[in-house]
Amino acid sequence: MVTPRRRRLAAVGLQDRFGVSERRACAVVAQHRSTQRHQRLRRFDEEHLRRRLQAMSTKFPRYGYRRIHALLIREGYQCNRKRIQRLWRDEGLHVPRRRPRRRKHRHNPHRVSAAHPDHVWAIDFVFDETAEGRPVKILNVTDEFTREALACSPARRISAEQTIAILDAVTDERGTTPRFLRMDNGPEFVANALVAWCRSKHINASYIDPGSPWQNGFVESFNGHLRRELLEMESFNSLFEAQLLLEDWRLQYNHYRPHQSLSYQTPAEYAHRWRTDNQPELS
Repeated sequence: MVTPRRRRLAAVGLQDRFGVSERRACAVVAQHRSTQRHQRLRRFDEEHLRRRLQAMSTKFPRYGYRRIHALLIREGYQCNRKRIQRLWRDEGLHVPRRRPRRRKHRHNPHRVSAAHPDHVWAIDFVFDETAEGRPVKILNVTDEFTREALACSPARRISAEQTIAILDAVTDERGTTPRFLRMDNGPEFVANALVAWCRSKHINASYIDPGSPWQNGFVESFNGHLRRELLEMESFNSLFEAQLLLEDWRLQYNHYRPHQSLSYQTPAEYAHRWRTDNQPELS
């Protein structure tokens, strides 16, 4: 679909090149003459809003205009989504599209779905490297119901015992354990030590089918956001710097970044609202 602005430019081009009248040029490009003569008036705050969009696009290059609009509303701007979309396009801002890989989805009748906070935690590894080329292994722990990032713990190597130590730290911080722990069939996760830890904590180990990462879709989606919004944008000079940047990003993900599947609430807001709405009534 050609926008009125583009038709306006085309009509002006016809007039300049062929010397035809405005009436004739508008008829050729199917533009009403009143639309051709319309001059849009810029609002007093438009230049400031455009500069803010540019700054936020630079800071969050993987955010689209819908998420940027949600952040602007939080900052106190009085603007609707269509206006942000128009300014976003005028400024030439966009998020590069990623071509999804086609996968075969298999239904697993025994797969449990999270019904409340701390019902199902999902864990998985992401790999990166520091500036000198040494590997960094990151263990991500997420709550499938609230989408909260519970841990992003980097190390050069992470064994089953270190995985248990990270999970112990998360359970101590949360003051509770999950009912299910969803994970793949990696050697750290099928190790006897982790299986025994799950049994001692009364946690059901929920393994996905081999070669079926889509069955652990929540943490896989989180891994993708982490890679696009941090790992591809930053170069870690040391493991300590990686720890600091990962923790900063995790807190931003939980408390600042609006989540589309949560109606543009942050995971922390969604978890707090759910717990508030589902508190048992005092007798």
